[in-house]
Amino acid sequence: MILNYIWIGFILVAFVIACFQLIFNGNTQIFTDIIQAAFGSAKTGFEISLGLTGVLSLWLGIMKIGEKGGVIQIFARIVAPFFSKILPDIPKNHPALGSIFMNVSANMLGLDNAATPMGLKAMKELQEINPDKETASNPMIMFLVLNTAGLCLIPISIMVYRAQLGAANPADVFLPILIATFIAALTGLITVAIYQKINLWDKTIMGTISGLVIFIAGVIYLLSQLSKDQIAQYSSLTANFLLFGIIISFISMAIIKKVNVYESFIEGAKEGFQVAVGIIPYLIAILVAIGIFRASGAMTMLTDGITWFVALIGLNTDFVGALPTALMKPLSGSGARGMMVDAMTLNGADSFVGRLSCIIQGSTDTTFYILAVYFGSVGIKNTRYALTCGLIADFVGITAAILLGYLFFH
Repeated sequence: MILNYIWIGFILVAFVIACFQLIFNGNTQIFTDIIQAAFGSAKTGFEISLGLTGVLSLWLGIMKIGEKGGVIQIFARIVAPFFSKILPDIPKNHPALGSIFMNVSANMLGLDNAATPMGLKAMKELQEINPDKETASNPMIMFLVLNTAGLCLIPISIMVYRAQLGAANPADVFLPILIATFIAALTGLITVAIYQKINLWDKTIMGTISGLVIFIAGVIYLLSQLSKDQIAQYSSLTANFLLFGIIISFISMAIIKKVNVYESFIEGAKEGFQVAVGIIPYLIAILVAIGIFRASGAMTMLTDGITWFVALIGLNTDFVGALPTALMKPLSGSGARGMMVDAMTLNGADSFVGRLSCIIQGSTDTTFYILAVYFGSVGIKNTRYALTCGLIADFVGITAAILLGYLFFH
């Protein structure tokens, strides 16, 4: 229901602003731009889904091998003490726990292509135990919000973009991104826990969160001792080594249990193809609305309005140049990435705006995209408070990113 209102809102606001530009500014090109944006966004949505087909088939095939080989069940037992507290409606040792763990781990390592298939697999398994197939369950909402918070330990793709655009130290945004994304994830967890009346003072939950805080602090300390080249090298090596290690462990366990690895892979790959086809209409719908909103000039007007307000209350406006990335981030990952690259191109990769755009890009994930793809893949229509919690996590993460940008680079 909320997505319905959001979608209609984007379209209506874009129409009103386009009419305003036509009548008062004489912009006769505006509706042509909007229609081109609509068609272009629809094409982009299909191309993204098409591109996901191969990746989904690969990873759901690997996940099926892991499931039949028993590795997923092992992961489920490892994470059960913590996840059973924040996801109390999932039965003990259910395969969804293992898939959720794999998805969260892939996100933390910055492995987007691996995280999405694992997340869709987890959502499908959560749907199997969902009593109302059209309404998001409590575990689905908690899982989705943790995804939208986008906890990422290794933002390798952002560092690659910075290197390509001539940054003197591409890894200099690593620490602020790590801190901002951790704050966003913690905010998402706490917000959903309040909605679902989960006891955050439980010793298992507090122990896990404390452990994560210590771990994050340790990673920050160790990486602060390395050079920029070493950080990029070790980050890439660690992520890819762990990813390949997962594949090898899945296949090895399946061989030990005498599972037909090839047939298991084919079975999972077929599921991946079906999931990719299923998300096409949902993805196109949200991307078309975002594309129309941008083409109408609504995003520019919103940014200009924020600049005026910030200046009016006497605050520094240097961060406003990075706001297009912040405003686009919850709507479109590729759009936000484009805004980040544009900010670095116009202002310089080592400028305050360029660096801040990178921190914002890494601080959270794409809430509307994840909402559309994950819920759309299992036919969820009533998302309840998932969007609200996701946007709260986004807001806190982006705010933290801006403050950290000033702290580190201003």
